[in-house]
Amino acid sequence: MSWTEEKVLKLKELWGKGNTASQIAEIIGGISRNAVIGKAHRLNLSAKIKTRTATTSQNFDNSRNEKNIQVKRGRRSKFKSLIIEKDFEPENPKQLEELDENSCKWPIGHPDEKSFYFCGRSSLKDFSYCKLHLLYAYQPKGKKEEVAEKDEVPDFIEKKIQSA
Repeated sequence: MSWTEEKVLKLKELWGKGNTASQIAEIIGGISRNAVIGKAHRLNLSAKIKTRTATTSQNFDNSRNEKNIQVKRGRRSKFKSLIIEKDFEPENPKQLEELDENSCKWPIGHPDEKSFYFCGRSSLKDFSYCKLHLLYAYQPKGKKEEVAEKDEVPDFIEKKIQSA
Protein backbone atom coordinates (compact mmCIF):
# COMPACT_ATOMS: atom_id res chain seq x y z
CA MET A 1 0.00 0.00 0.00
CA SER A 2 1.41 3.36 -0.93
CA TRP A 3 0.52 6.64 0.69
CA THR A 4 -0.78 9.13 -1.84
CA GLU A 5 -0.83 12.86 -1.20
CA GLU A 6 -4.65 12.68 -0.77
CA LYS A 7 -4.40 9.94 1.85
CA VAL A 8 -1.69 11.84 3.76
CA LEU A 9 -3.82 15.02 3.82
CA LYS A 10 -6.86 13.02 4.95
CA LEU A 11 -4.74 11.36 7.67
CA LYS A 12 -3.54 14.75 8.96
CA GLU A 13 -7.08 16.12 8.96
CA LEU A 14 -8.64 13.16 10.74
CA TRP A 15 -5.75 12.87 13.19
CA GLY A 16 -6.14 16.55 14.08
CA LYS A 17 -9.86 16.07 14.74
CA GLY A 18 -9.03 13.40 17.30
CA ASN A 19 -10.10 10.26 15.45
CA THR A 20 -8.50 7.01 16.53
CA ALA A 21 -6.10 5.14 14.25
CA SER A 22 -8.73 2.43 13.71
CA GLN A 23 -11.32 5.01 12.67
CA ILE A 24 -8.88 6.70 10.29
CA ALA A 25 -7.93 3.37 8.70
CA GLU A 26 -11.59 2.57 8.16
CA ILE A 27 -12.38 6.00 6.67
CA ILE A 28 -9.40 6.07 4.30
CA GLY A 29 -9.84 2.41 3.41
CA GLY A 30 -7.33 -0.17 2.24
CA ILE A 31 -4.88 0.43 5.09
CA SER A 32 -4.42 -1.03 8.55
CA ARG A 33 -4.50 0.66 11.92
CA ASN A 34 -0.77 0.02 12.33
CA ALA A 35 -0.06 1.67 8.96
CA VAL A 36 -1.89 4.79 10.18
CA ILE A 37 0.07 4.82 13.43
CA GLY A 38 3.37 4.35 11.59
CA LYS A 39 2.66 7.12 9.07
CA ALA A 40 1.51 9.50 11.82
CA HIS A 41 4.73 8.80 13.68
CA ARG A 42 6.86 9.42 10.58
CA LEU A 43 4.98 12.68 9.96
CA ASN A 44 5.65 13.71 13.57
CA LEU A 45 1.97 14.24 14.20
CA SER A 46 1.18 15.06 17.79
CA ALA A 47 0.66 11.96 19.91
CA LYS A 48 -1.92 13.87 21.93
CA ILE A 49 -5.40 13.82 20.52
CA LYS A 50 -7.13 17.17 20.93
CA THR A 51 -10.42 15.73 22.18
CA ARG A 52 -8.72 14.00 25.08
CA THR A 53 -7.61 16.37 27.79
CA ALA A 54 -4.91 15.14 30.09
CA THR A 55 -4.98 16.32 33.68
CA THR A 56 -1.89 18.06 34.91
CA SER A 57 0.12 16.36 37.60
CA GLN A 58 -0.75 19.23 39.94
CA ASN A 59 -4.48 18.55 39.55
CA PHE A 60 -3.85 14.84 40.04
CA ASP A 61 -1.80 15.40 43.22
CA ASN A 62 -4.43 17.78 44.62
CA SER A 63 -7.30 15.37 43.95
CA ARG A 64 -5.31 12.48 45.41
CA ASN A 65 -4.54 14.46 48.59
CA GLU A 66 -8.21 15.43 48.94
CA LYS A 67 -9.26 11.77 48.60
CA ASN A 68 -6.70 10.68 51.22
CA ILE A 69 -7.97 13.32 53.64
CA GLN A 70 -11.56 12.21 53.09
CA VAL A 71 -10.63 8.55 53.62
CA LYS A 72 -8.71 9.34 56.80
CA ARG A 73 -11.55 11.44 58.17
CA GLY A 74 -14.07 8.75 57.29
CA ARG A 75 -12.15 5.97 59.05
CA ARG A 76 -11.39 8.10 62.08
CA SER A 77 -14.94 9.36 62.41
CA LYS A 78 -16.33 5.82 62.25
CA PHE A 79 -14.36 4.88 65.35
CA LYS A 80 -15.04 8.15 67.15
CA SER A 81 -18.73 7.72 66.53
CA LEU A 82 -18.67 4.48 68.49
CA ILE A 83 -19.32 5.08 72.14
CA ILE A 84 -17.04 2.52 73.70
CA GLU A 85 -18.21 1.08 76.96
CA LYS A 86 -16.54 -1.44 79.20
CA ASP A 87 -19.95 -2.90 79.98
CA PHE A 88 -20.74 -4.82 76.82
CA GLU A 89 -24.05 -6.62 76.66
CA PRO A 90 -23.65 -10.32 77.43
CA GLU A 91 -23.09 -12.79 74.63
CA ASN A 92 -26.21 -14.35 73.23
CA PRO A 93 -24.82 -17.60 71.74
CA LYS A 94 -26.53 -18.44 68.44
CA GLN A 95 -26.18 -21.18 65.87
CA LEU A 96 -25.91 -20.34 62.18
CA GLU A 97 -29.61 -20.98 61.58
CA GLU A 98 -30.59 -18.56 64.37
CA LEU A 99 -28.63 -15.54 63.06
CA ASP A 100 -30.53 -12.57 61.68
CA GLU A 101 -29.41 -9.21 60.27
CA ASN A 102 -29.22 -7.64 63.75
CA SER A 103 -27.03 -10.36 65.30
CA CYS A 104 -23.27 -10.17 65.73
CA LYS A 105 -21.80 -12.76 63.41
CA TRP A 106 -18.42 -13.11 65.16
CA PRO A 107 -17.54 -16.81 65.33
CA ILE A 108 -16.54 -18.25 68.70
CA GLY A 109 -14.52 -21.45 68.63
CA HIS A 110 -13.78 -23.70 65.67
CA PRO A 111 -16.52 -24.77 63.23
CA ASP A 112 -15.58 -28.44 63.66
CA GLU A 113 -16.29 -28.34 67.42
CA LYS A 114 -19.72 -28.99 68.92
CA SER A 115 -19.32 -25.93 71.17
CA PHE A 116 -18.97 -23.59 68.15
CA TYR A 117 -21.38 -20.64 68.08
CA PHE A 118 -21.71 -16.99 67.00
CA CYS A 119 -21.61 -14.05 69.43
CA GLY A 120 -25.26 -13.05 68.92
CA ARG A 121 -25.05 -9.61 70.57
CA SER A 122 -26.81 -6.73 68.82
CA SER A 123 -24.74 -5.65 65.82
CA LEU A 124 -24.15 -2.01 64.97
CA LYS A 125 -26.01 -0.46 62.06
CA ASP A 126 -24.31 -1.22 58.70
CA PHE A 127 -21.90 -3.72 60.32
CA SER A 128 -21.96 -7.46 60.92
CA TYR A 129 -20.43 -7.24 64.39
CA CYS A 130 -21.19 -5.86 67.86
CA LYS A 131 -19.10 -3.01 69.32
CA LEU A 132 -16.52 -5.32 70.88
CA HIS A 133 -15.97 -7.51 67.82
CA LEU A 134 -16.00 -4.50 65.50
CA LEU A 135 -12.85 -3.30 67.27
CA TYR A 136 -11.21 -6.68 66.69
CA ALA A 137 -12.26 -6.80 63.03
CA TYR A 138 -11.16 -3.25 62.10
CA GLN A 139 -7.73 -2.82 63.65
CA PRO A 140 -5.52 0.22 63.01
CA LYS A 141 -3.25 -0.03 59.98
CA GLY A 142 0.26 -1.30 60.63
CA LYS A 143 -0.58 -2.84 63.99
CA LYS A 144 0.04 -6.53 64.46
CA GLU A 145 -2.73 -8.48 66.04
CA GLU A 146 -2.19 -8.63 69.79
CA VAL A 147 -2.84 -11.97 71.42
CA ALA A 148 -5.31 -11.51 74.26
CA GLU A 149 -7.23 -13.74 76.59
CA LYS A 150 -10.97 -13.98 75.92
CA ASP A 151 -11.95 -11.57 78.70
CA GLU A 152 -8.84 -9.36 78.44
CA VAL A 153 -9.16 -6.06 76.55
CA PRO A 154 -6.16 -5.38 74.20
CA ASP A 155 -4.14 -2.18 74.68
CA PHE A 156 -5.27 -0.54 71.43
CA ILE A 157 -8.92 -1.05 72.42
CA GLU A 158 -8.21 0.28 75.92
CA LYS A 159 -6.76 3.46 74.34
CA LYS A 160 -9.90 3.88 72.23
CA ILE A 161 -12.07 3.42 75.30
CA GLN A 162 -10.11 6.11 77.18
CA SER A 163 -10.18 8.57 74.27
CA ALA A 164 -13.93 8.23 73.75
